Amino acid sequence: SNKKKKSFRRMLDECEHITLTSTWRDIRKKIKHDSRFSKFSSDDKEREAEFSRYLKEKLSTAKSDFRQLLREIKCLSHKTKENLRGANGDSHMREIQQFITNDKRGLVLDDIPEDRDRILDEYIEELDRQGPPPPPTATRPPKR
Repeated sequence: SNKKKKSFRRMLDECEHITLTSTWRDIRKKIKHDSRFSKFSSDDKEREAEFSRYLKEKLSTAKSDFRQLLREIKCLSHKTKENLRGANGDSHMREIQQFITNDKRGLVLDDIPEDRDRILDEYIEELDRQGPPPPPTATRPPKR
C-alpha cells in the first residue's frame, strides 16, 4: 500500500548510513530490525526494488540541485572555459570549487565526484556555446 511505501521511505530517509552509492546489501543490515522494513513487504526483492527506486530519485534530485547551484555561482559565465585555459585557470577553478564545497548541494555529490565534475564541465561548455547573455534592456512602455 501507499502508506507502507511512505513509511518505508521515511525509514530510508532517517537512515544516516545511506549515501548515493549505498548498496542494498549494506543498508539492509542497518534497517532490517526496523518494523517498517518487514511491514513494507515480506518479499526482499520488492524491498530491494523500492530501495533502488528511492536511490535513483535521490541521485536525480541531487544532480538537479547541483545544476541549480551552478546557475547561482556568479563567477561561472560564458568566459569561464576561456578563463580556465588562461594563466589564472587554477585559481579560477579553486574559486568555483569553493562555492561548490561550501554548499550542501555540492557536497551531496562527494560520493560520485566523476558525475559532479562531468556536470560542471557540461555546464561550462553550455555557457561557452551560449555566449554572452543579452544586454539588459529598459522595459519602459512606449509613449503615446
